[in-house]
Amino acid sequence: MQRRRLGRLGEVSAIGFGGAAVSGEGGGYGFGLLDEDDAIGLLHRALDAGIDLFDTAPIYGFGLSEKRIGKAFRGRREDVFLVTKGGVDWDRDKRVRVDNRPETIERMLHQSLRDLETEMVDLYFLHWPDPEVDIRRPMEVLARAKEVGKIRAIGLSNTYLEDIQKAREIERVDVLQGEFNLFQVYARESLFETIRAEEMGWMGWGSLDRGILTGRVDRDRVFEDPTDVRTHASWWVDVDRTPKFDAMEMMLPFLRDCGHTGLQAALGFVLQYEEVSTALCGIKGPQQLETVLEALEHLPSAEVLAECERIAQHFGAQSH
Repeated sequence: MQRRRLGRLGEVSAIGFGGAAVSGEGGGYGFGLLDEDDAIGLLHRALDAGIDLFDTAPIYGFGLSEKRIGKAFRGRREDVFLVTKGGVDWDRDKRVRVDNRPETIERMLHQSLRDLETEMVDLYFLHWPDPEVDIRRPMEVLARAKEVGKIRAIGLSNTYLEDIQKAREIERVDVLQGEFNLFQVYARESLFETIRAEEMGWMGWGSLDRGILTGRVDRDRVFEDPTDVRTHASWWVDVDRTPKFDAMEMMLPFLRDCGHTGLQAALGFVLQYEEVSTALCGIKGPQQLETVLEALEHLPSAEVLAECERIAQHFGAQSH
């Protein structure tokens, strides 16, 4: 497994394990049923294969993802780089909301420590910006938590430059996280310069664009499992993905002619940038794990990736 620098925090695996994939029947933000024994076995296999960064959040399965990761790595805590987040909360009826108030962040951090069965997480993110709360307020909570050893480093997820600048007034921001793939290049255009200048790490989610870039999800794919967020989330059901599907119908044959797959191109596109510390992948089974590991050995050339990007741009499928 290739290893890459995560800002000033040392090295981590080039592929990070996206914890939403093991949230199973818990609900919240997850991608379908997964038995607990299978989930824990998969987490073990991923670690044994060289993946040591595991990214989760309370909203993944309403806590179930964190609990499974905590259970999986009992006795192996020193072998893993644990990442979790706070600020996406829910009420007793499981209505989800963004809430970065200091008291919410403090409560969620302590619950995450319990669920992950650890005294410290390596990296703690504010999950989403909260327009109602000045980011400096939750940053003060995280700065204190860092000082007493409950978190090793602080990150901002799905963020923008104004909040980064405000957050740094309180404490160093070591890592940024956000969507980054062939179809979504906002980070490259708007954040990578800051990442280089500040020696930050970058963790990209959506590396495979929820299966679209691999070809597993096409315009005919229907999701029926109610535990898969794609059956009901507005960001999926209310969005026109026609330009992406049009692009893939040209891109996949091109890649086949070049001896490559959509998965190889998706990973190759992300990992060609030195600013990228790890590409998060939602892996739901041993076969998917093996496929991802094999893809890393056959990444396309820069010329092939450039043509893939030209195809995406031709169909208006790329967002900045």
